[in-house]
This record gives sequence, C-alpha cells and structure tokens, in this order.
Amino acid sequence: MLTHEQLKAKALENREVRKEYERVNREEFALLDMLLQARREAGLTQADVADRMGTKAPAIARMERALASGKHSPSISTVRRYLEACGKDLRLEVA
Repeated sequence: MLTHEQLKAKALENREVRKEYERVNREEFALLDMLLQARREAGLTQADVADRMGTKAPAIARMERALASGKHSPSISTVRRYLEACGKDLRLEVA
C-alpha cells in the first residue's frame, strides 16, 4: 500500500496531473487563503459568514472545500459577498 506522499509523487509524474495540481496551487489555493484569512481576521465562523450572506453554513463549507480541492471556483459576486460578510472589500486590478 502506498503512503499519501508516494501516491502524490506517482500521480504528479503524469504531466496533465502536474499541470492541474500547479494551477490549483496558484489560483484556488491563493483565493482560499485570502477568504480564510478574511474570515479569521473578522473572528467569524462559517455559520456567521453564511448568516451574513443570507445562506446556510453548509454552503460556505462546500465553497471553501471546493476551492481546496480545485473542483469549483466561486463567482466574483460570491467572493465579493463573502468578503463583505467579513467586513472586507474586493478590489480587482489589471496590470
């Protein structure tokens, strides 16, 4: 039986898997880190954010989990609402 690290190393030998893994690390993980940091700084739980967004805690948990897995990215509108629930503003910049 392979350990987690051995399985990961074996999977990353596949060029397409490695490409997707690197993409997820760059994009979704960065967005997830930003959202979680905003929630922590506000001292809020998932349930608190959900209440402020007018939704349920499982929806927030699913969104955070989907970002962690790279399976789904929330819309800009959803990210904005999440951040506003945490007392933050979303600013986009094109350089």
